[in-house]
Amino acid sequence: MVYHNPVLLSESIDSLNILNDGIYVDLTFGGGGHSKLILDNLGNNGRLIAFDQDSDVIKNMINDSRFLFINQNFKFLKQNLKYHSIDLVDGIFADLGVSSHQFDSADRGFSLRYDAEIDMRMNINSSLDAKEILNNYSENQLSTIFYEYSDLRNSKDIAKLIVKSRVGSKISKTSQLNLILKPILPKGYENKILAKIYQALRIEVNQEMEALKEVLNQLPDLIKKGGVMSFITYHSVEDRIVKRFIQNGCFDDEPKKNEFGKSNLPFKKSFKFLTPSKEEIKRNIRARSAKLRSAVRT
Repeated sequence: MVYHNPVLLSESIDSLNILNDGIYVDLTFGGGGHSKLILDNLGNNGRLIAFDQDSDVIKNMINDSRFLFINQNFKFLKQNLKYHSIDLVDGIFADLGVSSHQFDSADRGFSLRYDAEIDMRMNINSSLDAKEILNNYSENQLSTIFYEYSDLRNSKDIAKLIVKSRVGSKISKTSQLNLILKPILPKGYENKILAKIYQALRIEVNQEMEALKEVLNQLPDLIKKGGVMSFITYHSVEDRIVKRFIQNGCFDDEPKKNEFGKSNLPFKKSFKFLTPSKEEIKRNIRARSAKLRSAVRT
């Protein structure tokens, strides 16, 4: 699969406990790897609805009468299901990682490996790109996204350096940014720190955490009792959000309680989490940080 090598493929499908005539949603269609296997496990009366805001994925479309593709951000899940007269579904899946295609397409500006325009938009029609953030966000705004989205302890130093450097000329290319950041990159860990900085910029460009929270909050109203949610995460920020939602039904440290001190949790976790095998990581190094979390609607 050239477009994207699906992560934890069999584990993801197994976790969904697919019913022969069930209705399922793949929130992150990408290369279609997970979607194809879901369809393989569905009977003639089953249905799969897939979302992806990246128009590049249309080239991976599946020709199947049971399949419906929606070229939108998954935060619009509820209104799209309603539009298609679907009240409840049997399972919802998401692979929250950036596709290999997006990383490997130099002109998309996701990767620090290529000398390209810093773009990072998953939806190419979006008005906000990484250049806008680098050149117009305040020092405090930049520091906040580097700390909150990548846990970078030296976020203030990174932000200060960027703001100082952009006075002379606008930052527009990856090579420029990499050179600007060079003085604060620890020897031997340059790419690791750069990857975290790029991650924070990408998350901000695509408003990923806001969209993730929005869609998670919709799930209790959309998944049938006994139905399943299964999400693959790749970094601590998004994993914390998914973990807390499963454990607490919200994004706080503790579940919300009623006046009697009881909490009514919408989901019960199926297992702690699953990670890729050593063999899978050897085949696909980008799978190394993946975690699959799954829960059943109570």
